[in-house]
Amino acid sequence: MMNQTAIFIDAGFLLSLGGHRAAGTTLRSAFTTHYESLVRGIVQTVKKNTGLNNLRVYWYDASKDGLFTEQHKRIGLIPGVKVRLGRISYNGEQKGVDLRLALDLVGVARNRSASIAYLVSGDDDLAEAVEEAQDLGMKVVLLGVAKSDSRLGVASVAEHLALTADYIETISDQLLDSAFTKVLEWDKNHSAKTSLIANASTADQLKPTGKPLVPTPAVMAQKPVSKPIPDRESEPSVVYSSGGEGSGYQGSAAYEQKELKVAEEIGAKVAESWLAFTTQSDVLDLVADKPQLPPEIDRTLLKDCAQVLGEWKTDQQTIRRTLRGAFWEYLDRIM
Repeated sequence: MMNQTAIFIDAGFLLSLGGHRAAGTTLRSAFTTHYESLVRGIVQTVKKNTGLNNLRVYWYDASKDGLFTEQHKRIGLIPGVKVRLGRISYNGEQKGVDLRLALDLVGVARNRSASIAYLVSGDDDLAEAVEEAQDLGMKVVLLGVAKSDSRLGVASVAEHLALTADYIETISDQLLDSAFTKVLEWDKNHSAKTSLIANASTADQLKPTGKPLVPTPAVMAQKPVSKPIPDRESEPSVVYSSGGEGSGYQGSAAYEQKELKVAEEIGAKVAESWLAFTTQSDVLDLVADKPQLPPEIDRTLLKDCAQVLGEWKTDQQTIRRTLRGAFWEYLDRIM
């Protein structure tokens, strides 16, 4: 077996963690990724840890119909990088990404092209491929993002996958901070322009102009006035005061009060981020499909919540309803 490394990167996983660290959201429009710096830093990290040369960086992402976007072309032109694309389904889910990564991982091990694989992913579905690669004589190392309050020491990694890997290493905070930059900043100098939008009538606001729809800081500071959510005896529900001064919770699971509050905050924050980079025409399209959310927004809500509460709590329907409800409440308040 060749005494060198190979690096396998689940782009969705890495960009979500890096973007959330930089901008507080996984919404890709809210942060800029410096891909060359990121890839070069990861290769250097692996070289420093092993002393070995790297065969190749495999970069896995998804796109509509599995076609290269301009961004994917730029990444593919980085020396030593091979881009592999899955497809995005009609509901916004990635299809085929994990399968391609698993096949490549096992293929490199079977061909004895590398002795150590570095895997940047947290998906439990890859555990069997990791074990097969190990059976073929390859070491598999998880390369993650440090999270001190996680039992595993890294963020968003399935425990089964962590137990399967030979060991875990982390990407330095310095590399993440240099590779991901927040681009969502409110410009107070443009208060006159944003006030015009905020003070316009609903009809005027929704008139498509193609210009970004940006609420003023004053409007964003207001608290939402929300409609009550029907209570169910079997699960807690959010109960809003009629004056919009705050919210309380009722139900048998009092421990969920904090989680529901966090979900409310995340839903509003994603709405704020989305509004900063959209147009009034896009808002019209969104409102026309209410209460259904576009896949990108819904996926961002769930990913952002999982970063804070963990995957298993985000899977709870009460949390998901609160996320989506808070997103719409923020938009209703702005408009």
